[in-house]
Amino acid sequence: MHKVVVIGFKPDRSSRPVRFKPLPCASLPDFLSALAELEDNSCHKNQNYPKTRLHRVTGYEKAVYRADINKISGWRLHLQFDKKTNQLRLKDLIKGQRHDDVIKVIKSKKGRYE
Repeated sequence: MHKVVVIGFKPDRSSRPVRFKPLPCASLPDFLSALAELEDNSCHKNQNYPKTRLHRVTGYEKAVYRADINKISGWRLHLQFDKKTNQLRLKDLIKGQRHDDVIKVIKSKKGRYE
């Protein structure tokens, strides 16, 4: 089975690239569709995210947001809002089996979240 590797960079660019979990190729169209919805200004104006169901993670002191890539597969995106640039930043790509322990996942990768 083929997989797609998603690589992100920290905002300061001084450290190594962040490598996320390999995403199955079958989920790539859903991943791109989720990113397109998160880039859509009308979704932000109306605060309506029908595909990704973007919402803030409760129970964590910093503002971390979750979005679905595909509700059935369970893959999730973790994002944070960067006030300096007014952008949502991809912080993590969570596998379907681990998405329920959201606080545990965030705390295990504390250096990734600002």
